[in-house]
Amino acid sequence: MKYLFFDIECSVVSKNGAKICAFGYCLTDEQFHIIEKEDILINPQGGFHLTDRKGTQGLVLPYEYDNFKKCPTFPQVADKIYGLLQDSDTLVLGHATMNDVKYLNFESKRFSLPSFCFSFADTQFIYMNKIREFSRQFGLGAIAQELGVEFVAHRAVDDAYATMKIAEAMCKAEGEGVTLYDLLRMYDIKLGKIEKYEMTPPTSAAQIAYKREVERHKEERERKKAEFHIFADREKRRRAKEGRLKNKAVCFSHPLEQELPLSKKLLTAAFAEAAFFTSRAEECDIYVCFEGESGPRLKSVQNGKARIFTPAEFSAYLGV
Repeated sequence: MKYLFFDIECSVVSKNGAKICAFGYCLTDEQFHIIEKEDILINPQGGFHLTDRKGTQGLVLPYEYDNFKKCPTFPQVADKIYGLLQDSDTLVLGHATMNDVKYLNFESKRFSLPSFCFSFADTQFIYMNKIREFSRQFGLGAIAQELGVEFVAHRAVDDAYATMKIAEAMCKAEGEGVTLYDLLRMYDIKLGKIEKYEMTPPTSAAQIAYKREVERHKEERERKKAEFHIFADREKRRRAKEGRLKNKAVCFSHPLEQELPLSKKLLTAAFAEAAFFTSRAEECDIYVCFEGESGPRLKSVQNGKARIFTPAEFSAYLGV
């Protein structure tokens, strides 16, 4: 069995298409001995228009862009790429592999080529299972730095090589003789797949459990939010006509609203001082939130004239 680590660079990427300009790969045996390593440069048949993930800062690939005009087009190198990826004796891996598989899918459709059909693993996903962290993604550079792997970012063959070294480091960390297949079994990871132009990402038992927990917390937050607003709607009928907060609108942050015993107590005290309640932070005169909070609601308050209190400060202000 062999391992094929690959990476793709594009001249243009959008929601509906991508133009591949480099397919880099590193083919090894199960002991990570390199059998073949190459950077296949491809004429993308268009200009280079690249941005970062935020869509603002332009990325510069470590290539001479004019040289790509002399390179073969994707259909001219497609047979080799299909052969590498669809070899039944090879485990295919990348880093954030779904992105590269998506680019391949775009190009096969663009040139009316057959759908790719292969299964794949993802070193980023393996790493996330290894450290049991699914709330964010980890870039190739960050993991490589942590594991002491040096490479030139965004050169496809070097990214593929770095992906291989990361996989090797994760195997060695588990003990002598551990293979990538052992890691996949250890973390209960199922391979992703592309077939008939349809893509499915890798999954794992730990990731599924994490998603279920996230969904449970989301449902609990929504339940608490609804309970608080039902309480506010009911209690506002008992609002005093006179008090220190007459004609003042009070708003609570979402995290505070979900602390039901505290939020209900503070709101009852505010109503006793003739305050109004609003859920629109930009309209309030008083905004109550926990120390260290951030986000657009707090920013809108800071840009206005509302006073900001912590729950403890608001309690003291109300004399609760």
